[in-house]
Amino acid sequence: MENAQSIWQTAAILIARLIFTAVFVMAVSFKFMDMSATASYIAAAGFPFPLFLAWCAAILEVLLAVAFLTGALFVPAALAAAVYVIFLGFSFHGPARWAGNQAEFGFFVDHFVFVAGLLFAAVHGPGSVLAIRRAPWSDNNAASA
Repeated sequence: MENAQSIWQTAAILIARLIFTAVFVMAVSFKFMDMSATASYIAAAGFPFPLFLAWCAAILEVLLAVAFLTGALFVPAALAAAVYVIFLGFSFHGPARWAGNQAEFGFFVDHFVFVAGLLFAAVHGPGSVLAIRRAPWSDNNAASA
């Protein structure tokens, strides 16, 4: 039995899902606008196969945006996004970069704030409104041979 949500709880969850969606749509938009610049940024961080990794990141970000927008596979998407965001924080804004540019520390910390929101979302789910849900599997749904 699902708990009833108040109007403000429903609105807050939907706004949070839209924010998560917007962040990943913006990130992937910049990649699609200039994939070679993204690949150069990845190469500058020392990763091999930068163009391939740029496309992998773009595909992941599209999938995450769809999951947050629709609520489909919401919890696994939120957890995957949290891992991805932590990886990005350490890879592109980690301690090795702080001495050269103190703003990098702020970017690094911002990733943890985003991860906190993603983990909170993973625990509480997509809400009860405007979320695609998979019906529970039962023997009654099994296809007969």
